Amino acid sequence: MNIAFIDQAAHPFLREALEAAGHTVADLSALPRAEVLTELKNYQGLMVRSRLNIDRELLDAAGPNFRFVARWGVGTDHIDLDYARSKGITVFNSPEGSKHTVAEHTVGMLLMLLNHLGRADRQVREGSWVRRGNVGTELGSLTVGLIGYGNMGQMTARRLQGFGCRVLAHDKFRQDYGDQFAAAASLEQIQAEADVVSLHLFLEGNHYYVNRDWIDAFAKPFYLINTARGLAVNTADLVAAMQSGKILGAALDVHEYEEQSFVHLEPDALPAPFQYLRQSDHTVLTPHIAGWSAEAEEGHARTLFAKICAGFKE
Repeated sequence: MNIAFIDQAAHPFLREALEAAGHTVADLSALPRAEVLTELKNYQGLMVRSRLNIDRELLDAAGPNFRFVARWGVGTDHIDLDYARSKGITVFNSPEGSKHTVAEHTVGMLLMLLNHLGRADRQVREGSWVRRGNVGTELGSLTVGLIGYGNMGQMTARRLQGFGCRVLAHDKFRQDYGDQFAAAASLEQIQAEADVVSLHLFLEGNHYYVNRDWIDAFAKPFYLINTARGLAVNTADLVAAMQSGKILGAALDVHEYEEQSFVHLEPDALPAPFQYLRQSDHTVLTPHIAGWSAEAEEGHARTLFAKICAGFKE
């Protein structure tokens, strides 16, 4: 097959493995969208990260022999999945590639929140020596609720087991998914019992999943972790809950306002809820890097290669 790469940031294993398997790979990453649309009719597959929206226009520009889109990474919200399906185009993604690093990042952010590590670090650097004010909470004493129990949720549960905490998992798309690391639970049970909630869900169908009503349904104050998708959380409602004390702290690797050019971050130009998060001592903020590690980059490449080969055996 002729396969077009339209994102540069791909581990070399993917291209090398595809070529070794007899496929031809072309780098179209320097081309603007208009030229990609013109060239796409010459290819049977496409590797993309997030540079272009894979919408109807682009999918229609592909030729009759176009067979797949390989999404390097997890999220597919920039791909018109329904239209691709209607055209018989397979969409691959590679959540398996970053499941370990996302899980480790999630636990790391949670430990920062519970032990005030970010605040304590800043205080020491500024010359303050605050001990009593930074007394932490042991993770082993808490109940952690995981929303979504796919690759990321499962690996997070495995890490949490070592801390001795109780783990509940809710996944509306799965059945009989409880295991030795987490007990399957309804959303209502998590809202009744959880001290910590960590999101591991897709954006599709979950826009503003975390909102005022969802938060208010919790029986007690809790911590919120989001390494999934920024738009799954209504930031204004999150901030209101933090101000009221219903949410004790938030660790966010993904942010609702990322689309407002976080690549060139101008914090003062962003909405008031983000200003609150920036200034709060009860937040941990990272720049959408939970899934990034040296190991994950190669993991995504190996995952996509295996899926392409399995899906299109010549």
